[in-house]
Amino acid sequence: MEAKYGVSRWPDEKEVLKKMERLVNEPLHHIKPEAMAKYMKHFEEKCQGSKAMIEEAKKVVPGGIQHNLAFNYPFPLVVEKAEGAYLYDIDGNRYVDYLQAGGPTLLGSNYEPVNQKVWEVVKESGPVTGMFHPYEMKLAEKIHECMPWVEMYRCLASGTEADMVAIRIARTHTGKQNIIKVGGAYHGWSDQLVYSLHIPYTQTFEAHGIPKEASQNTKEFFPGDLDGLRKVLEENEKNGGTAAVIIEPFGPESGTRPVAMDFAAKVRELCDEFEALLIFDEVVTAFRVGPGGAQGFFNVKSDLTVFGKIVAGGYPMAGGVGGSAEIMSCVAAGVKAGKKKAYVGGTLTANPLSCAAGYFAIDEIIKQDAARKAGENGDKLCDGIQALIDKYDLPFVTWNTGSIVHFEVSGVMYLSAADPDIFKKIPERQHYIEEFGAALTANGVITLAGSRIYTSMADNDDTIAETLAAFEEVFSNIER
Repeated sequence: MEAKYGVSRWPDEKEVLKKMERLVNEPLHHIKPEAMAKYMKHFEEKCQGSKAMIEEAKKVVPGGIQHNLAFNYPFPLVVEKAEGAYLYDIDGNRYVDYLQAGGPTLLGSNYEPVNQKVWEVVKESGPVTGMFHPYEMKLAEKIHECMPWVEMYRCLASGTEADMVAIRIARTHTGKQNIIKVGGAYHGWSDQLVYSLHIPYTQTFEAHGIPKEASQNTKEFFPGDLDGLRKVLEENEKNGGTAAVIIEPFGPESGTRPVAMDFAAKVRELCDEFEALLIFDEVVTAFRVGPGGAQGFFNVKSDLTVFGKIVAGGYPMAGGVGGSAEIMSCVAAGVKAGKKKAYVGGTLTANPLSCAAGYFAIDEIIKQDAARKAGENGDKLCDGIQALIDKYDLPFVTWNTGSIVHFEVSGVMYLSAADPDIFKKIPERQHYIEEFGAALTANGVITLAGSRIYTSMADNDDTIAETLAAFEEVFSNIER
């Protein structure tokens, strides 16, 4: 059976934006104090082991936590078991897992058929040797098989590194310096890309410890605004041109700001017109959307593709960049002296453990038609959340693109940088998301930062029913 794409419908971006504008301009609809007290009591009484360990961890780990995507209010949970669609904390509490490690475990967490094959490889080679291993080639071949336009693939340690290297390749190949990104998008935490994160036109607001000069060649345009992109491309022409435009093809933050379905195709046309490379950041969408990622789904090919998370199947050292042989040649380890070279390193990249895990995970994703199954689960869950929003007449907003489900209760990332009260509203609305996420967690559901869900093949009618029961419990306790 041929594996299928997991996106059965595309969100009406104009309708989502209309609803989000209403949400942002309404006062927050808080959880009733008595209900919030009940949810907080759950953490105090049922999660004492986590609380105690995090307090100990604070002595040796900054803040007691190292994972940006983990939900950490009122304190981080300590998870010691992951299995399929569930996580289990050290106090024995079970949670439906929609964080899914940030998206890579499309098969479900701790997928045993992949684990067994990876263990067999590691038994022979160990996790790392510093030498070439057969699964480096096998992984690159598997990616090329699914995405023929990715003629060559270079393993890296993370999506952050892959975005950084993609930009370095683009600058080396084109001889140009300027990079254009979408305002609000996240492309890792390298100096040049910590620029207008989360909210468009906030520029270096979150760039503490980074010299402003680091992002002086980084420009932005508003999500979905093709005229705005053209304007920036034209401005760059006066200053050496544009090396590359980098986008998440489903929209910033995995489609938190959805874009028109032809957006990627239109950006492709503009890049061709201005002789700029197009970089697709497919850290989330590669293989989660389907065999060819967003590019296969749209039938729009980028010049460089950034991978992360899933290319190690949930194992560490998950990242890479791929493209045509011509463009990728500048990162070859054996580039001769005197030729243009985009310097790339990484002692632990392309290790046997990660490459074998990526190969077997992608192979299993295709064989199991995991993207389609996860996408169907996303459709069911999104429809169920929407029915509950309607039932309780709430201004909250939900939509999905397959297995990527968004639900917005405060709209913090839709705040405008032009709002004079933005820096007051950000913490208020962010804290509300924390409270909402904590309420869901107390009811047995873990999400990504209280506003996003990644479904997996491991979800089923039971996990969806558990999740919708948790949403209804919280929605029924929202102040009106």
